[in-house]
Order: sequence, then C-alpha cells, then structure tokens
Amino acid sequence: MNSIDKLIEKLNKEQKDAVINTEGPNLIVAGAGSGKTRVLTTRLMHIISQKKAWASQILCVTFTNKAAKEMQNRVLQHLKGSSNAVPWLGTFHSISVKFLRRHAEALGYRSNFTILDTDDQKKLIRNIVKAENLDAKKFSPQLVIYHIDQWKNKGLLPKNVKTQKTGSIVKSILKVYQIYQDKIKDLNAFDFGDLILFCVKLFEEHRDIREIYQNNFKYILVDEFQDTNFIQNRWLQLLVNNKQNICCVGDDDQSIYSWRGAEIKNFLTFDKIYKNCKIFKLEQNYRSTKNILETASHLISNNTNRVGKKLWSSSNQGELIKLNCYQTGKEEAQGVSDIIENNLKGKYSLNNISILVRAIYQTREFEERFLQVGIGYRVLGGIKFYERAEIKDAVCYLRIINQKYDDLALERVIGVPKRGIGDSSLNQIYKFGKENNLCLEESIIKLIETGGLKPKIKSTLNNLIKMIVKWREDSKKIKHFDLLKIILDESGYSAMLKNKKDLENENRLDNLKELIRAMQDYSDLQSFLEHVALATSIDQEWEGAKINLMTMHAAKGLEFDVVFLPGWEEGLFPHQKSLEEKGDFALEEERRLAYVGITRAKKEAFLSFALKRAYHGDWMDALPSRFIDEIPKNNVEKNEIELNKINDEFDFNQDNSVGFEDEYRSPGWDRYKKNKILKWKK
Repeated sequence: MNSIDKLIEKLNKEQKDAVINTEGPNLIVAGAGSGKTRVLTTRLMHIISQKKAWASQILCVTFTNKAAKEMQNRVLQHLKGSSNAVPWLGTFHSISVKFLRRHAEALGYRSNFTILDTDDQKKLIRNIVKAENLDAKKFSPQLVIYHIDQWKNKGLLPKNVKTQKTGSIVKSILKVYQIYQDKIKDLNAFDFGDLILFCVKLFEEHRDIREIYQNNFKYILVDEFQDTNFIQNRWLQLLVNNKQNICCVGDDDQSIYSWRGAEIKNFLTFDKIYKNCKIFKLEQNYRSTKNILETASHLISNNTNRVGKKLWSSSNQGELIKLNCYQTGKEEAQGVSDIIENNLKGKYSLNNISILVRAIYQTREFEERFLQVGIGYRVLGGIKFYERAEIKDAVCYLRIINQKYDDLALERVIGVPKRGIGDSSLNQIYKFGKENNLCLEESIIKLIETGGLKPKIKSTLNNLIKMIVKWREDSKKIKHFDLLKIILDESGYSAMLKNKKDLENENRLDNLKELIRAMQDYSDLQSFLEHVALATSIDQEWEGAKINLMTMHAAKGLEFDVVFLPGWEEGLFPHQKSLEEKGDFALEEERRLAYVGITRAKKEAFLSFALKRAYHGDWMDALPSRFIDEIPKNNVEKNEIELNKINDEFDFNQDNSVGFEDEYRSPGWDRYKKNKILKWKK
C-alpha cells in the first residue's frame, strides 16, 4: 500500500467517497471542521498516483496564496518531488497572471506587463479626475475604484456598462473608468481586477487558446467555491472540458462575503449547470463538541437558500452554550473579562480564547477593560482602536487644543483633511520656528503676520488657526465629547469621510462615533488624553499569550478552544443596515455569519447581549437578537438572574430609543419589540 492509499484509509466513508470518485462534475459540501482541505489535497494526490493525469494536467484553485502553498507542500512531500508533480496550483489571480504572460499579445498587450497596486490606481484616478474637471471630493479614488471593481467582478468593461437608469455620478465614474482603462493599456499594465476579467476575454474571443487549456486540464479542483463571484465562475466554466471533471469544495453555510461580490448562487446552482453532478456531504466535524454543533446546525436550518446538511461529532457532549445578558456594553466587556480571569485562565491559554464581534468598533470596550485589568490582547484583521488612523487624527485635534506646543499633533491636523500644504511649506515653517525659537503654531501665526507665506497657503493656515483658537474657547464652555463633534464637523473631517461612500469610510465614521462615546467615561479632556497615551504605550510592552479580538468575518477558517460572541442584539446583529439594503438575502447571510462564529469554538462558546448600548454617542434600548430565539433551549445555559432584569428595563408606553428612528428602526419595529420582550419575560 503506497502512502496515498494509507492516507485514504484514514478517511471516514464520506471523505473517502469524495476522494476516489474523480470523474465528472462533483460538489463537495464540506461543513465547518469536516476536513475539507485534507479531502481536497488527498483527492489531488490520488488522481496523480492513479496516473489519471500528470500533475501539470491538474488545475487547483484556492482563495489564498497561503492555502495554495500549504497544499503544494503536502503534494510534493507525498509524491517525492517527481518532475511531473507540479500542478497548476494557486489563486484565481496568480494563475491568471500565468495565462496572460503567455498570451498577452492576443489582447494587444506585451508579455512584460505591469500589475498596478492600489496606490498606482489611486494616483492614476486622481490625475484623471483632475483632468476632467471633476470634484475631487465627490469623486474620490476609493469611490471610483469601488465602482470599477464592482463592474469588473461582473465581467463588465466600460463599453458593456448600461447607464440608462443610473445617476449622473455613476455616469461620470463610468467616463473615468473608460479613460482609466485606456491609460493602463497605454502603460501596458493590468490592475488586480483585470487579471481575471481579461483571461475571460481571452478565452471567449480566442477559441484556439481556450481549447489548449481545456485539453490540457483533465481535472479542475476549486476550494472555497461558495466565495466565488460572477467573473471567477465564468473563468472556471471556460476552462472545463467536455468530460466536465470539475470538483468544487465549499460550504454554502459559510458564504459571508457578498459585500466583496461573492455570489452564493454559484454554489447552489452548481448541480443545475453541470448535469449528472455528484454531491458529497462532509458532515462529521472533528473540531467542536456536540453542543456547539447542534446549536450551530439548528440555527442555520432556518435558512432556506442552502444545500442542507447537519453537522455531527463523535466527541463528547461538552459544555452548554452560555447565554449572558448584561445591563450595558461596558458591563458586557467587564463580564467577559471576569469569566476569562476567574474561570478560563487556568484551563486554556489566552491564545486559544477569542472574542468575535460583528462590527470592529465593538472591540473598543474590550480593549479598555483588558488594559484596565492587565490582560494581553491582539486585534486580528484590524488595528487596535487607538491606533486606527481616524482615531489618531481626532486625538491630534484634541491634543493641539489641549496645548499649543504639540507640534506633531498640529502637523497631523494640517494634513487631514488635505489642505494643500506640502512638505516644502512645512519645512519653511519649521525652519523659521527653529531660527526664532517658536513652536509650530507660533511660527505659523508669525509668518501670517509678516507675510512670509504664499497667499493661498497663508489663507488656508489662517483659517485653520482661527478654528483652533475658536475650539479652545469652546472647550471652556462645553463638554469635551461635544467639542469633538464640533471639531469633526467644522474641520471638514466628517464631510471628507461621508463623501467617500464605501465600507471602509463607513467603518471609520462608526469608529469616530464610538470614540465620542468613549470620551464620556472621562471627566475632562486632559484625563481622556492621558488615558489614550497610557493605552497606546502599554500596548507596546506586552508579550506572550494574548486574547484574540476580531470580527466574525476575519475569523473564518480559524478555530479556538473558547469563543465569546458579544453584541447579539437586533440592529447590531443582524445588522439593520444590511437588512434594509438587501432584505431576506442579507438576513440569511447574517445568519450564516452567526453559524461561522459559533463553529469557530472547539470546547466552549459564550453568547451575550446588553439591555442598553451606547451607539453614536446616545444610549439606546437593545433587544436580544432574533438568532438567540433560533438556538435550541436544550443546548443553552441562560444566566437567569441577569435575564430577569428585562422585567424592569422596558416601558412599553414610551420610547427610550434615542436616535433609533433614523438609522435602526425598520417597519414593524414597535410590534417586534413588544413581542420580543414579552417572550423573554416568560
């Protein structure tokens, strides 16, 4: 028995079937923790060892370079480095580069083309926007890139985009898109989105080239198929040969990236596109306890758009899911911290404990608490709250108001929003200050008075200094957190973010609102700034084991002994904005996100919600997420003492939800609220 046969013998029946049934279209529905990577890799090696194809005749597509590298290392290890043991293995983008290098001339490009990075894209788009006399604030590079990426993910070049029903802004962006594509062709360059799009164009327009690869690739394997978008799926369809030996692996219940363009229908309609498709379900989970799996499976069964499966495990029943209710978000962070310190610290390494949130700003209260009690933490897939650019920007505005000698803070303030003050002007001001023993602010004031600056720069800096003086006067009369609201509005910082309508800037606005909320915990500006300085300096000194903080999106593919899932409240999770934009489709994706969060836990899982949560600077009544109702009672241990507090928290005859109407209330909210609370009171 060779090494590959030994690997197959170690698989369970469903895994084994998925490995050895190599012919025709196959869909492997692989539940969380069911060993899909092992199955995919073993299938690849089995095809080669059975001499069904040389490695070079197999195309294997992964979603990350890391996954491709790990798979290739496993293959080479078992196949003893045979000269033919090098499959086409990589991401959609990396394999597309290989195709384009070989056939660029067929598309009117040279084979030594450049691949533009995001900075290159932004610079080029800024130049186009300026040349077309468009408003640079309205047509930010981020906004233009967002639309271009959306079009390219749908396989649309400028000539293919229909604009009859779109607004003037989109029409202007389309014009920028056309000029942009012409420019990058002149540069003999592709951007990231072009790599797959132009491969599709190559195969669609050149049948002879397409047939070269269809004949060469006897087998196609695809990982994380539920995350493919339109253009990636089209790319695959053009490479499949008449025998249709394509095997796609994934989990429709973990499709959580629609905001990146992923289309779950690629997965759900696979067996309709490829006739005589065999479907293999990997339902045995090797990661989690029975309680965790039963909870996740029952929850996700409420989705209608799914292939359908039920995870099971041969491991023990394990701990019940803990469901805790807290008065506020701050108490939630304290409660989680206490559980870790009192119950978990001795049982598990902090490295094996994770807190998974729906929105990244939620980490702030946990970070504050861990700083207070001296527990190390790391923020994965994100930046620690006080190290985020927008938070640093806001804090610098506060620092220069607090004391005028903070040159570093003022320099940052001058740069955001951009005011047209370049390095040469700053160097001139710094040089003057050094010669006259003045701080940066005093130097600016003196140069304004003496006429030592160019008129435009003089006017810009004069306006800024006047605003800073005004804010210092304001700080004597109003609360420090109200002051920051005024600063962000009057400086143009809020407008800068609002004008760039994309997910990144929406998150930045949320973070700034959370900062304003955080400031309310401190008596004055000085004490708050001291706290920020302490928080950032302590962070840098910690070593060793740390708790993991991240979003549920960032946690996909990871696993931990213990997982905390805070903030399970209506409006936050499921996220109200998603529901308003995409309705039931978004609700199912939010439920899949809950499924992903729960199945990250191997041994223990803690769910929690708060009765009140500070959001956008206001306190709002909160309700338990509808997902909590969908969890089987037999698998949950409720904190009854805390839950009983709901009896005293709500008055049905009045609305305590300050600010809720505008952003978080959907039709039928009041009826839903009443039914929800009555149910929890029982």
